[in-house]
Amino acid sequence: MWSGRFREPLNREFERWQASFRFDVRLLVHEVAASKAHAKAIAAAQILSHDELGEMLRGLDEVAKLRKELPAALVASAANAEDIHHFVELELTKLIGDLALKLHTGRSRNEQIATDMRLFVRESIDDIIAGLQDWARSLVEIAELGGDAVIPSYTHLQRAEPVLVSHWLLAYVSMIERDISRFEDARKRMNLCPLGSGAVAGATLALDRAIAARELGFDGPTPNSMDATSDRDFMLDFVQAAATLGLHISRFAEEITLYSTAEFGFVDLPEAFSTGSSAMPQKKNPDFTELIRGKSARLLGASTALSTLIKGLPLAYNKDLQEGQEQVFDAADTMTGMLAILPQFTRALRFRHDRMKQAATSGYLNAMAAATYLSNKGVPFRKAHEIVGNAVRLGLETGRELNHLRLEELRTLSDVFERDFFDAITLEATLDCHDVVGGTARARVASAVAAAKARLEENK
Repeated sequence: MWSGRFREPLNREFERWQASFRFDVRLLVHEVAASKAHAKAIAAAQILSHDELGEMLRGLDEVAKLRKELPAALVASAANAEDIHHFVELELTKLIGDLALKLHTGRSRNEQIATDMRLFVRESIDDIIAGLQDWARSLVEIAELGGDAVIPSYTHLQRAEPVLVSHWLLAYVSMIERDISRFEDARKRMNLCPLGSGAVAGATLALDRAIAARELGFDGPTPNSMDATSDRDFMLDFVQAAATLGLHISRFAEEITLYSTAEFGFVDLPEAFSTGSSAMPQKKNPDFTELIRGKSARLLGASTALSTLIKGLPLAYNKDLQEGQEQVFDAADTMTGMLAILPQFTRALRFRHDRMKQAATSGYLNAMAAATYLSNKGVPFRKAHEIVGNAVRLGLETGRELNHLRLEELRTLSDVFERDFFDAITLEATLDCHDVVGGTARARVASAVAAAKARLEENK
């Protein structure tokens, strides 16, 4: 493609080492789509006749059919292809002869890879959003089945207050919805077409750049050729959103792993997603949650690697940018793999509501409700906090929960206590005293589940 200026052939080892075709082969469909769009643009500029354009498009459609082949087989079949752009040109030349050589008129590989990667990232975002919506639906489904089942909430890994199981699950739905919004935002921001930017200064033909942009579903052409050929912000947005998603998945995985231990016993791991031990016959190991917890490290690594790669590069294109492709491919594959299984795994979870309720109704988790009772009676909250703290200490010393203390004992701590105190600290009352938007009151959570379900149906 560029040998005219050189007298010596490439060192064979260097040639193999620097070639990107072994990994950018996966851009075949995107390279063909971009080439077809460019062909229409140069036809409008009268570089191709009507008949030549037709033959060019038919040839490119034939090249696109090679996507059915295994990538490794394609790479092995074209040992002299430097990259996906070179491969498509070679294959097209086999099909339509020297006419294929006209396709590169008015374009550069710098704008080609920038376009192909945008198409890849855009498609990956669409797939990931679909996977996230499916995972969110699975969480809402099991939240609906949970009814009024309760689980302890934790701060500092210490039991805090009882919450509905469905409220806990909806916390992850909120995280997923933020993840979706990040990917949608990244998609919107990147949806401009680099074709027509040339190598750095813009195409040398009077191309109508709107043609290629329209053909590829972009909102318009990029505004600056130097930025377009060197910009990898869209890839960075993608892997950074992936890294945040990975953190959320890892938190979910950690809680399920923790709650499935004998020490908690809140969750029965589905056997279809677990493995055993080759040495200990009794074991059921949480391999899936451990693996997805670990894969968050890959996503964080991709984000860090790409940021480091870009930070010191001068304008415009530099070969360093080739290294960024594999980070994006790996992040996309990692997310796609996790999201293919997460919804199934989530729907298969079975909760031990008896153990959860026992944990949620012991350990003075109604202390906040008790302090609220006193506050509602006019006791300043700081004072109410102190009084209930003394009641908890009395309970600890005598081995009783707050609702098992006698009214006479409580009145030695404060004469505000009345018989209605015990109604105010039942499990139901403890839940329902959090009667605010976003709280764990039963009516609020029922509304939140219905609203989450409606949003997912609307966006399906």
